[in-house]
Amino acid sequence: MLNLYRNYVRETVDSAGNITDYDLIVPDTFNFAYDVVDAIAKAEPGRRAMHWCNEAGEHRTLTFSDFKRESDRCASFLQSAGIRKGDRVLLILKRHVQFWYAILALHKIGAVAIPATNQLLVKDLVYRIQAAEISAAICTPDGQIAACLEDAEATSGRALTKIIVRQSRPGWLQFEEGLAKAPPFCRPEKALAPSNSDMMLLYFTSGTTGMPKMVTHDFTYPIGHLPTARYWHRVDPEGLHLTVSETGWAKSVWGKLYGQWIMEAGIYVYDYDRFDPLALLERLQDDQVTTFCAPPTIYRFLIKQDLKRFDLSRLQHCTIAGEALNPEVYERFLEATGLELKEGYGQTEMTLAVVTNYWMKTKPGSMGKPSPMYPIRLLDDQDKPVAPGQSGEICVLTGERKIPGMFCGYHKDPELTRSVWKDGIYRTGDLAWQDEDGYLWFVGRSDDIIKSSGYRIGPFEVESVLMEHPAVMECAITGEPDLVRGQLVKATVVLAAGYEASDELRQELQQYVKTHTAPYKYPRVLDFVSELPKTISGKIRRVAIRQGKA
Repeated sequence: MLNLYRNYVRETVDSAGNITDYDLIVPDTFNFAYDVVDAIAKAEPGRRAMHWCNEAGEHRTLTFSDFKRESDRCASFLQSAGIRKGDRVLLILKRHVQFWYAILALHKIGAVAIPATNQLLVKDLVYRIQAAEISAAICTPDGQIAACLEDAEATSGRALTKIIVRQSRPGWLQFEEGLAKAPPFCRPEKALAPSNSDMMLLYFTSGTTGMPKMVTHDFTYPIGHLPTARYWHRVDPEGLHLTVSETGWAKSVWGKLYGQWIMEAGIYVYDYDRFDPLALLERLQDDQVTTFCAPPTIYRFLIKQDLKRFDLSRLQHCTIAGEALNPEVYERFLEATGLELKEGYGQTEMTLAVVTNYWMKTKPGSMGKPSPMYPIRLLDDQDKPVAPGQSGEICVLTGERKIPGMFCGYHKDPELTRSVWKDGIYRTGDLAWQDEDGYLWFVGRSDDIIKSSGYRIGPFEVESVLMEHPAVMECAITGEPDLVRGQLVKATVVLAAGYEASDELRQELQQYVKTHTAPYKYPRVLDFVSELPKTISGKIRRVAIRQGKA
C-alpha cells in the first residue's frame, strides 16, 4: 500500500490510538484521475480497484492499472470526438463500468461531468441540456433513455455529440469501438490542464420553488470525501466497499469513487435494474463485501428477510444515510448481524457534514456530531443560535475559508446562491435539534423536499407536470410518511371545471405523471379537494396539507 491518503490529511491521535481530530490538506494542483488512480496504477498495477457484477451473473475484477489504461483510451477518444476542457458532458450510465472510464477521462481532459439517472424523460432532458449547455452525452442502451435523448436534442435546439456504450445506434458514436481505435493519450500541457478552481462536476438537484438547481464542484471536491471513506465507511484497503446508489446520483461518488480510491480500497458494483433484497444479500455473502452503505429504505427491506440464512461474517462495518433512521431498523439489524448502523448527513452541495464516525458512540436515530471539517450551528431565521433541544436550521459557518467538498455555487444563478449562502453562512434548508452530548437529530426539511426510497423529489417538478393535464386547476405535492419508502409522494389536486373526482381520474393523473417525467416521482397518493390552503400572499401552505388541513 502507498498509504496515499496521508498526502491529504493531518490526524490527531490520542494515547489510546483513537483519532480525535483531522484536517484536510489541499495541494496547489490536484486531479483525482492522475494523482490517485494513475499514481496507484504506477505503484501497484495489480491492486484491485473494483469487483463488478450484474444480474445476469457476469463478474469482473478490475485493477487500478485497468482503470488507468481505459480512462486514457477514453480521454483520447473523447478528444477525437471534439470534447475539450470545460465542455459539459452528460453521463447516463447506470452502474455500467463505462461510467468509471468516462468520468476519469473527463477529469483528465478537464471537461465537466454531469451524471444523470436513466429514468429521466424528454421533458427532464430538455431542461438539463439547455440549462447546463450540454454538448455531449454518453449513454446506456438500456430502456428508452437513448430515444428520449434523441427527442430532447431535437427539442432543445442544441446539437449533441452522442456516444452509446455496449451497442451500436444510428447517429451515435460507439464507445467501445472508439476506445479500441483511440490513439495514445497525451496528458494536456499545463496551460490546458484544469486547475483546482475549475468546474469538475455538475449535479442537478431538486428544488421546491423552481426547476432543478445546478450544483457545481471544483477539482478539489474528491479530497472532501476522504473522511467519508476513512472515518465513516471505515473501508478496508484489502476489502470491498458497496454503496447502494446508481451513478446518476451524487451519493454514488460518495461511496463508489473518490474517498474509497484515495484509501486504495476496492469498490463493489452490483449492476441491477430492480432491487431484490435476497439477491443483494447473496451478493454480500458470496462476494465477501466488507463494508456497506445504504439508505434506510434498503435496510428496511433487508431486516424483513431471514438474515440468519446468510453468512455475513466478512461484513465489518455498515453505514446509513439519505433519510432519518428509524431506531427499530437499527435494533433489528444489530440483533441479526451484531453490527451497528453508523448514520451520517450531507447534501449534494457538500460532503459528509454531520457524522457518527466509527469510533463514536452510536445514538440510534441521531445523525451524529458535526464533522471537524464543517463548523455547524443550528440557527433561527435571524441567524441566531437556538437553545439545546430546540429546532433550528443546520447551517455551515464557512467564513472566508474554502472547505474541501463544499460546492462552488449554483451554476449561472448567483441570486439563488446568495439566497442560501451569504455573510459566511450556508443554510442547508434542513432542520435539526442538538442534545446535551452534541448529537444532532433530524427534524425535517424547510423546503419540502421529498425523500422516497432514497430519491430526492422536488414538489415543483411534479406539480409542473400535473398542471399540464387539463383536469388539474391547482395542485400541491407533499411527502406522506411511509414505513417502507420513508415518504410517499402525495398529490393534492383541485380539479378544473367540468371534471369530477373518481378513481378512474386518479389513476389517469398518476399514469400521466409516470409517463411525463421520471416514474419514481409519480404520486402514489392522490387526493381531490375543493381548494388548497394558502397564506395571505397566496402561497400554498404545504405544512397545512401535511397536517391534514387541506
